[in-house]
Amino acid sequence: MKTLVTLMLLTLICFLRYSSTAPVAAQALFKQQCCQNCNATMIPRGRVRHVESSPSHCTVKAVIVTSVCGKKICIDPNTKWTQKLLSDFKMSMANKTSPSPPFNVIKCPV
Repeated sequence: MKTLVTLMLLTLICFLRYSSTAPVAAQALFKQQCCQNCNATMIPRGRVRHVESSPSHCTVKAVIVTSVCGKKICIDPNTKWTQKLLSDFKMSMANKTSPSPPFNVIKCPV
């Protein structure tokens, strides 16, 4: 009888431990897509492969620029340069699957 009670308690503890860590893991996954801070560096358009706004659940609002080398850079969305970059990128993507020049034209150095 004691063995059965012990086994049930261990099972309950394992279940509670597993279910309590799941929300933390989901939050960690969401935070990976968020910016911790914003950069003020202007990025040459030829090195820009993709531009997008940060997800709505992020505390820091930013524009995420992906370079031709795959590096993600968070930039301040309130600067005029960033707003122009975002609007020009959206126009270059109109009816296309990849951006037209001047975006995505410089190759990543090997």
